[in-house]
Amino acid sequence: MVDAALAALSNFADPSMWIFLGAGVLVGIIIGVIPGLGGTGAVAVLLPFVFVLEPNQAIAMIIGAVAVVHTSDVITSVVLGIPGSAAASVFLLDGHQMAKKGQGGQALSASFIASMLGGLIGIVALTIIVPIAQPIVTAFGSPEIFALIIMGVFLTALLSKGNIIKGLLISAFGLVLGMIGVSPISAEYRFTFGSEYLTDGIGLVAAALGIFGLSEIIDLVARKTKVAEGDMNIGGGWGAGMRDIGRYWGDVLRGSAVGVGVGFLPGVGATAGSWLAYGQAQAFAARKPATDRFGKGDPRGVIAPSAASNGIESGSLIPTLLFGVPGAAPFALLLGVLLIFGIQPGPTLITNELDLVYFIVWAFAIASVLGSILAFVLARPLARLSYVRFPILAAALIPILFLSGFQEPLNLNVFYMMLALGIVGWVAKMTNIPRAPFLIAYVLAEPLERYYFLTVNVFDPIEWMTRPFVLVIILILVGTVSVPLIRKKMRKTRANAPVTQVSEKSELPVPPVLDLAVSVILLLFFAGVIALATQYSASGSLFPTAVGIVGVGLGLFSLYKDIRVARNEGLEVEAKYLWLDRIRIVAGSLAWMFAYIWLVFLFGMIIGTAVFALPFLLIVARMKILSAVLYTASISGVIYLLAEFAQLVPPAGYLF
Repeated sequence: MVDAALAALSNFADPSMWIFLGAGVLVGIIIGVIPGLGGTGAVAVLLPFVFVLEPNQAIAMIIGAVAVVHTSDVITSVVLGIPGSAAASVFLLDGHQMAKKGQGGQALSASFIASMLGGLIGIVALTIIVPIAQPIVTAFGSPEIFALIIMGVFLTALLSKGNIIKGLLISAFGLVLGMIGVSPISAEYRFTFGSEYLTDGIGLVAAALGIFGLSEIIDLVARKTKVAEGDMNIGGGWGAGMRDIGRYWGDVLRGSAVGVGVGFLPGVGATAGSWLAYGQAQAFAARKPATDRFGKGDPRGVIAPSAASNGIESGSLIPTLLFGVPGAAPFALLLGVLLIFGIQPGPTLITNELDLVYFIVWAFAIASVLGSILAFVLARPLARLSYVRFPILAAALIPILFLSGFQEPLNLNVFYMMLALGIVGWVAKMTNIPRAPFLIAYVLAEPLERYYFLTVNVFDPIEWMTRPFVLVIILILVGTVSVPLIRKKMRKTRANAPVTQVSEKSELPVPPVLDLAVSVILLLFFAGVIALATQYSASGSLFPTAVGIVGVGLGLFSLYKDIRVARNEGLEVEAKYLWLDRIRIVAGSLAWMFAYIWLVFLFGMIIGTAVFALPFLLIVARMKILSAVLYTASISGVIYLLAEFAQLVPPAGYLF
């Protein structure tokens, strides 16, 4: 064990490891501060570089971005009152209140240090758990791993904020898209419709950037506004924040413990974990004076959630590495990177490649420290990014996202797939459907099918369902489903006020007809999956048919609920006009993206980007001509440099 840890540490004698780890941290910090994109976007943007790097270099870079997912998103929450992510919304209570008092520096420094310590404490926990869990993990067979993967997919949908039934539906949708290409069981092509591009599947990068990246750009370009308005209040007190860590060290430890525990459970997520940590800090302070300071600028309301949020990230490494079940979307991408290099997380990883596990541990620990240092240095300039009107950022982000998505298949048809998934992601966001379950299900589709096939073919149903660990997992799932239903029933009996469904990030109420349309489309989609599955062999159709049946069942239930809501609720006339206006503007955003795709088809990416960016900046972003020309040249120049020195491949056009 010690030998493996020391061997892993020796990898960092290579300067290139520090370069790629630092690059991952820097990208994670910069992109993580942009509300909406966050850690998943940062990791997804880095994925194309994986294909041109050595395994350890690529893993170090991805770990660098993952480790700082929740370090930088606190900046806009504290300084501007705009949450960088859903998990960072907890910092509006005390962090932003401190900034209003001129104590923004104090809140940020306390947050950065607590975040670093939370990550390090989580890594210590992982180091302790690995040798303890090794005999348990190696005893797992295909039924246990199959049940664990099912639990990961279900918990992510059940515990995500939003429409739970449609969260399960989008998980099933992700499983189906993960089946596109060659079957891991029967080695036959499925759901390709004769497309050469689809024979290798959609691609992890395209799926992640479409469902998370482009969907956010579609929405924010439509608004044509700055992310933040008002004054930027960073203020001073950086040293006071450091002293707060020493004063409230107990909150650091308790918050980290909450984070690690939450991270170990797939699907619970950083949002729930940070609020749990805030609640325990408040409860512990109840025995002490000045309890009423919470919500008015108490440093403990910043320290505990910060420690928990990074503790969650390090804790999420436990199910990802030990069982191959990612706890959150960024870890689904990390799992995808490991699979790209032929590394299978789970029992074999612990027994055969323990040095790799400790390499990831060391990389995460170092990245946590580097991330906090960089956050201190870059807090003020990063906060200013939120004052840039989003169309200006989008002019650069759109080409970069498409360039990133192109690297895996090297096929221009991936652009259409990314845009289609971007539309799916935007609709999901506007109808309060969580998107993380889609990505996690997409990544887990292949191992889930493999272990499902082994389980049903090797074991009798009663035999594998009554194995001890499988029973424990079933009980966890039943409890997870039952408790929210009981609480919801109790709330209904206490209050009969109607609840209007609102998107997590949108001020617009969801029209019942839109919910109804989503249910109908998904129901027809899964019915089509069942019909298409009949064309394949018995082994190749087994899993698609099972997922299709589950999808149809969920779709019928969702349709029934939506019909009841549509009968009882309407949409105010004003809201209808707001929705029509939003759809009109979004259609304009999509038209620009379609235009960009066709320009790349004709002229190639470098020239096509220049032809697209200049009118986009002049018409949509309303920049001055000279500024637009210089900015356009910079964007095309960056793409050229990435192709020349980073070995990325920009698509060539039909004319050039």
